[in-house]
Amino acid sequence: MVEGSTSNILAIDVGNTNTVLGVYKGDELIAYWRMATTLHRMADENAVLLEALFRHAGLSFSDIDDGIVSCVVPPLLPIFQEMCQRYMDFTPLIVEPGTKTEMRILYDNPQEVGADRIVNAVAAKEQYGMPLIVIDFGTATTFDAISKEGDYLGGAIAAGVNLASEALAERAAKLPHIELVVPPRAIGRNTIASMQSGIMYGYVSLVEGMVARLKEELGGDAHVIATGGLAPVIAQHTPVIEAVNQNLTLEGLRLLYKLNRS
Repeated sequence: MVEGSTSNILAIDVGNTNTVLGVYKGDELIAYWRMATTLHRMADENAVLLEALFRHAGLSFSDIDDGIVSCVVPPLLPIFQEMCQRYMDFTPLIVEPGTKTEMRILYDNPQEVGADRIVNAVAAKEQYGMPLIVIDFGTATTFDAISKEGDYLGGAIAAGVNLASEALAERAAKLPHIELVVPPRAIGRNTIASMQSGIMYGYVSLVEGMVARLKEELGGDAHVIATGGLAPVIAQHTPVIEAVNQNLTLEGLRLLYKLNRS
């Protein structure tokens, strides 16, 4: 790869439910996409899908100089590595233990921390300052705490909103699958409204309670940043979330790429 502000970098974050991809031209995100994560799509199939998305954005594989991948689904990591190598002729940087972050990871075992959580923390630290709490509404709802010194301390993991809703419908015979919207009032007058209240207002309360506890342990008025699919919905119903950044993970990948490949 030729270093410089005009290099085009492909950033890929493989999550349990969705895979997010973005193309950076220097520091500018010029295109991004979300697609379902599936264990059964091979490198060639991913390439065909991505090529179509590229074409729609006026891009081609030959435009990409290099890339970076974070992945929390281990069987899929070699699939995306192969796609980059075969179709774009580069070996991507992988976010893994040993990747330079300029942030101390104070987890008991740093190798246990999901790559996406570290990537989010790097981006939020750069953009919002410290101390800091990052909430990611994904397959799991994760809370990550960064100290005023810029150290990654750890956090909390809860079932994601979609996961909780699906589990309730599957394990309770009379409860249906529902649309995840916030009802107009907490007191539901029918089964669907009651479920929507319990799940959506329940997660609002979860966020508020966890943020209060984490702030107390951080010992300061921490910034609270949210990302993930339902972040905008939850943020509308609580004042504790300071900002929603749906491209936080891609920004973190860009920063880690610059830090490790410069």
